[in-house]
Formats: sequence, structure tokens, C-alpha cells
Amino acid sequence: MKLDGRRADIVSNSRWISSSMPYLTPRGAGGGDAWRAEAAAQGRRGSQRIIHAGEVAAPPDVAELLGLPDGDSVVVRRRMMYLDDRPNELTDTYYPADIARGTRLAKTAKIPGGAITLLAELGYVGAKVREDVIAGMPSDGERELLQTAADEPVLRLTRLTLDSRQRPFQVDMMTMPAHRQRLRYEITIG
Repeated sequence: MKLDGRRADIVSNSRWISSSMPYLTPRGAGGGDAWRAEAAAQGRRGSQRIIHAGEVAAPPDVAELLGLPDGDSVVVRRRMMYLDDRPNELTDTYYPADIARGTRLAKTAKIPGGAITLLAELGYVGAKVREDVIAGMPSDGERELLQTAADEPVLRLTRLTLDSRQRPFQVDMMTMPAHRQRLRYEITIG
């Protein structure tokens, strides 16, 4: 199906177009929130609410991605991302406890410059990222939080970030209403 220019504009205006790049590089001193900046660049309003931050036992899939024993302790930051005051994404970000314990990552307060900037200050800078995206139906809790209808699927994006030594130090697990999203990937080769 070919879309004329007008239809393409309608499609892009009704969906959130997201790129991973703003969330992978540290921001300068005093740099603002990457989510807010990305939304503003598209003429939208982005905000977030930190639902929980602290140590938990690593879920099995997170432990495997981080190379930790099952049930090992990790720090999680659970956030609800809003776009124009509407729930847009649930994001759980996990860090090995030996990296994040006792830092601002384990607290619910906003982190100046964002978590990636803090991680860089701690010596963890991403060198490689792997993202997996699958579609599925949300749980009842996700459906309620994201304010979706019973028949609306979600996209689940899992992002694993590794440093230059190939040590995994961050896992992001995002759940977003599929009909409101468009994920954009730009890859430089060479």
C-alpha cells in the first residue's frame, strides 16, 4: 500500500516516532532529560514518573542478559513515560547491584543528565547495544497502566547495553502500545 504525502503525515502525527540514539550517549553537564528533549524535538511534551527504584532479585531473563546467577541482586528503576500527558511506555531498567547500589540509580529522584550520564561518570559507557522487539498482548496490569483496550497489542523492546570490555551493565525492558508507536533505527556501517 502506497501512502501519499498527506496520509504519511497523518500516520506519523498519530504515532510516536522513537529512535534509541538519544538514550545511548551521555549528555553534557546540566543536560536535560533525553525523553523530554526527544518529545520537544517532535513538538510534543514528554514527562515521566518513577514508580520504584531499588534492589530486587533479578528476574531470570534479566539475570541471563546481565550474566548474573539466577536471583542475584540488581537495581531496578521502574518508570511510566508520558507523551502529552498520556501513558506511552512502561520502562524497567536493570543494573548489576555492584554498579548501582548506593548510587542515584537506586533512588526515585531524577538524575541530572539522566542515568546514562551518571553511568559514564561511574566508568560505564556503552560500546555495543542489542535490541530485540516482539509484539504481544499486554497483561491486565500493563493494559490498565497504558490505558489500552482489551484487543490492543503492545511492543516489547529489550535493550542490552555493553561496555567496551563486552560487560553488560544495563537492561531496559519497555512495553508500549503498538498502535501508538513507530520505532526508527538508523545504522552506520563502516
